[in-house]
Amino acid sequence: MPWREASLAEERFEFAILATKGERTFSALCAEFGISRQTGYTWWRRYREGSRDFTDRSRRPQHSPRRTAAELEAAVVAARQKRPDWGAPKLVKLLEQQDPPIHLKERTVHRILERHGLICPAERKTQAPGRFEREAPNDLWQMDFKGPLGFNKEFSVGPLSMLDDHSRFLLELRHLGSTRSEGVKRTLEQTFDQCGIPNWILIDHGTPWWNAASPWGLTELSVWIMRLGVRLTYSGIRHPQTQGKVERMHGALQRALRHRKTDLYDQAWLDEFRHEYNYLRPHAGLQMATPASRWKPSSRPFPRTVTEWEYPAGMQVHRLSGQGQLCWKGRHWEISNALRGQLIGIDLVDSLAVVYFCRTPLRELDLVSGDARPLPVNAIRSLNELNKPPDVPS
Repeated sequence: MPWREASLAEERFEFAILATKGERTFSALCAEFGISRQTGYTWWRRYREGSRDFTDRSRRPQHSPRRTAAELEAAVVAARQKRPDWGAPKLVKLLEQQDPPIHLKERTVHRILERHGLICPAERKTQAPGRFEREAPNDLWQMDFKGPLGFNKEFSVGPLSMLDDHSRFLLELRHLGSTRSEGVKRTLEQTFDQCGIPNWILIDHGTPWWNAASPWGLTELSVWIMRLGVRLTYSGIRHPQTQGKVERMHGALQRALRHRKTDLYDQAWLDEFRHEYNYLRPHAGLQMATPASRWKPSSRPFPRTVTEWEYPAGMQVHRLSGQGQLCWKGRHWEISNALRGQLIGIDLVDSLAVVYFCRTPLRELDLVSGDARPLPVNAIRSLNELNKPPDVPS
């Protein structure tokens, strides 16, 4: 039988006594106690040497000639204290970039951090399974507001974040103090001017780019973005993992705020964090490369003057009224108040007419009954996929 936990020392002592008596062969005795001959000899030798301590002893060697030198351990501790939110993989890259460089294995750095009590239980998390990534920079940007946790309590929201899906390059990190569309638009204009415009932007169902009262969530801000030729796609409701990359960045930002105990609403510190995130901090999802090494500005420049959208030949083009109505075929059709004064395109299909704004189909008009049926959001998404121009990768 194997050693019994309740009387482990007694079992080992009894074994040593029986082995000393020699009434049974050593192999038979080990089989009776359910242990190997090597284990049996260990306890018998200890008994013959005069010890009556049969508890387990540490297997840690008393001398470790290959242990990391004290000065190298000090360098690891100093790097961790400077960036307490960085783990072993990132610290390895940081140490290699020092002058002179320090080359240590990731496991060695992790053990040093453990020895010095620099790893908290919250950091021992497994990676989430399943990933997606756009094939090129600026094909998709993720945009979101960080929650208020860790920021000035007089504001209800943290900074506005924009991140490139392919490279994880943090395009913008700005504390606006609110979700008002004026500040978001001004920030988008600055970012578009510096980085160009993307093909798609992934956003959630929140202010100021989503209006719950509209079947399509249109707001003045989202209309302005669509007029630039940027397609909007929305994350699942109550599924922040859809915007996993920007949420992951928010987690890194939160840890930095907590560990570095900085001024929680200082824009200069946010700019410093953004530079570190893009150019210094290795990213596990990029095989420990930096986001800056995989990002480049968009080839689509930002038009300072937004011109009218050019609809395909064959579509009828009309301008909506100041209330977002379409005056056509002797009727007043309700389209969307968010599109007041905008040009729309009409694609005729027998007795039906599909109303488009830029590339997005919004309503289906029944020319016989006079009904104006909004297309459901899921239908809009599938039609968007079908209507992608050839030069826009999926």
